[in-house]
Amino acid sequence: MAIFRHENRQRSERTQRIYAAYEIARTCVDFLAALCFLVGSALFFWPDIETRAIWLFVVGSAFFCLKPTIKLAREIHLWRYGDLDTLARRSDR
Repeated sequence: MAIFRHENRQRSERTQRIYAAYEIARTCVDFLAALCFLVGSALFFWPDIETRAIWLFVVGSAFFCLKPTIKLAREIHLWRYGDLDTLARRSDR
């Protein structure tokens, strides 16, 4: 079984819950990244707090880097879960 396959998400009720939990995490990271960039952009209007704006951009960028990491972790989690199901079925025979 390969990663990034739609079938991995739909295999069982548990895999659907796993998928949903990771999607919630990715959505939260998206909102946090967007919020950091929005507030950081607004802070650039005042030169005396420009450093805070720069830090918000750095934090927002880190959140954007976290998104594909969460996606890959989700896919590996689903793949491993399916792999364990396959092994369990083989041992039942």
